[in-house]
Amino acid sequence: MSFIGGQEIFIILLLALLIFGAKKLPEVGASLGKGIRSFKEALNSTEFKESLKEDKEDKLSKT
Repeated sequence: MSFIGGQEIFIILLLALLIFGAKKLPEVGASLGKGIRSFKEALNSTEFKESLKEDKEDKLSKT
């Protein structure tokens, strides 16, 4: 398992700055953070867990 070091993070941030520009970068970061937060909330929702449980039961009943 490899981890991202400081040099790799610097290169990624530099590329992001070149692609999006200094003014747009905070907006991109904020929207990315909101998306990740929304995804985590969806994974922890009871509806999602119930759906997974139903799918697992369906697969087990078919075999």
